[in-house]
Amino acid sequence: MIKNIWSLLIFSLTLLANLSAQKDDPVLFTVEDDPVHVSEFKYIYSKTNGNKADFSQKSLEEYLDLYTKFKLKVQKAKEMQLDTIEQLKQELAGYRRQLADSYLIDKEVTEKLNREAYERIQQDVNISHILFSVNGADTASAYQQALAVKKQLDKGEDFATLATQYSNDPSAVNNKGHIGFITALLPTGFYPLETAAYTQPTGEVSAPVRTSAGYHLLRVNDRRPARGEIEVAHILLRKKDDQSPAAARQKIDSIYLALQSGGDFDQLAKFHSEDRMSAPQGGYIGFFGINRYEKTFEDVAFSLPEDGTISKPFESSVGWHIVQRISKRDIQPYEVEKSRLENKVKSDPRFEKAKESMIKRIKQEAKFKEYPKVLEDFIASESDTLLTFRWRIPEPRPQQTLMELDGQDYPLGDFMAYLKGDAARKRLSMNQTTDLATAIHTLYEDYINSSCMKHEEQKLEEKYPDFKNLMREYEEGILLFEATKLLVWDKASQDSSGLAVFFKKNQARYHWEERAQMSLYRISNNDKDLLEAIRTYAENHSSEEVLRRFNTAEQVIIAVEERTMERTRARMIGRLPWRIGGMSNAIPVNRGSIYNFYKIEALIPPGQKSLGEARGYAVADYQDHLEKKWVEELRKTYKVQVDRKVFNNLVK
Repeated sequence: MIKNIWSLLIFSLTLLANLSAQKDDPVLFTVEDDPVHVSEFKYIYSKTNGNKADFSQKSLEEYLDLYTKFKLKVQKAKEMQLDTIEQLKQELAGYRRQLADSYLIDKEVTEKLNREAYERIQQDVNISHILFSVNGADTASAYQQALAVKKQLDKGEDFATLATQYSNDPSAVNNKGHIGFITALLPTGFYPLETAAYTQPTGEVSAPVRTSAGYHLLRVNDRRPARGEIEVAHILLRKKDDQSPAAARQKIDSIYLALQSGGDFDQLAKFHSEDRMSAPQGGYIGFFGINRYEKTFEDVAFSLPEDGTISKPFESSVGWHIVQRISKRDIQPYEVEKSRLENKVKSDPRFEKAKESMIKRIKQEAKFKEYPKVLEDFIASESDTLLTFRWRIPEPRPQQTLMELDGQDYPLGDFMAYLKGDAARKRLSMNQTTDLATAIHTLYEDYINSSCMKHEEQKLEEKYPDFKNLMREYEEGILLFEATKLLVWDKASQDSSGLAVFFKKNQARYHWEERAQMSLYRISNNDKDLLEAIRTYAENHSSEEVLRRFNTAEQVIIAVEERTMERTRARMIGRLPWRIGGMSNAIPVNRGSIYNFYKIEALIPPGQKSLGEARGYAVADYQDHLEKKWVEELRKTYKVQVDRKVFNNLVK
């Protein structure tokens, strides 16, 4: 009785799960009871149409027809058992390996860091810090000192005072620990400080943050929308010891007055600016973001409201400026910024840290277990010859379990095979270690990471719907290609009698328009001085006469080819009069190494093409004809049902 109740409960739960799945992702259409869900159709529709995927009634109807035809052909390919052909299965497996190698890293590491960086560059953060440098291996004392100062700050002591007293940042003497506004991405080695800056509540002091410079106590003073980048030009009058401040101010004011009266900024900058780098370019500096120039200059530049706006004269540490805004570049949409961010992310240590976190997550989910004694016994049994790759793996391979993932054993013999591979060689050559134990432990960690990645890659279809869609798309693409090749393309090129019948029925499609028989003259650049003389002589003489006139046994100046060309194509030839005797201009080709000109020798009236003359076009049209017939037969053979209610819900 209990067993029956338990079975009924399992059945009910399964039924509910299936009903829920159908509700969330209903079936749009079926081909011979094989379902195509809305998620699949939306994925392929959006991917194929890109920005034109507007989900309009017309667009969806057109693509539904295309995708239905596609699925009909795939159904035929499966009926032909093309999916069982070993060569095609290997091709699919190879594609999966190639795709899986980068997919997991791109999806879980690169994309995550790109998104994080994009969110951060939307904002500038005003920070102060106190730095405690790490001397050699003694990190504990720096950390303890940071904790001690943190306690003083928590008690309400002044941040600026403590920064001046304790910070190992040389600039703290002047700025009292105040860095000012920063924006992501911070320089290499400062990712933890960047993270603290973008996550720490305003006004609070962080716990010690470790970077390549040491430990930091960080305080976020303020936040603002990111300034982005601005493009400017400027006029600079430098401060000089032999010039009074009043004289410099008077001169910059006179330049400003000239600008206000309609003077040309570019010309005034070239004539008056004392910035030797930018003055010759009309004062043009280009694009810059925050922290490139001193704060006064930056603030004035970013305060200009519109392109073309000119600032009033202002003073900086180097002199007097007038700035003109040329353009402003705000943070662009993610897809535009993505490639720039990705290049920075992948070259930053944060990328490796994120990969380590991913491996840690995989280990936890897979209940990773290892057997250190097996590894240590192996190390003790080996000699330094292992580092030179002059050792052999015994047969049979040792089967002692070295580690486990999801209960699956990874024997010592597999690790030994890994040590013989290219990855291990590359790693050893990079480390250049001569200590056997250190080398094996390093390679063992690489082996663990590699095994974890491969283990996770086996679950890609289960965890990532996009990957499952990609694999289905590629598998069905292979099947479609093979079926179409066998039933359409090969048949069109090999079925000579069928092609002949098709050509006869559609002969009106294949005809010549009016054509010209031409002589194509080629003259080397070395003899271009004779070009006009040759063209003049060719006007009233045959090609044979031209060759006899200018070529000798010792020197060939002219080569002539006979060409036949339709009038439409001949329009591409420079200024060729369409008449007997018509000649084109001389046309340089091959970067001017040769000069060509054409002469029309005879005109041929329009006429019918033979099958031999039209074969390429006829075969292509015959392929289209066979494919249409094939689709018609498939529609009669396989039942297609579309749920119009589900389809109508897709229309926007």
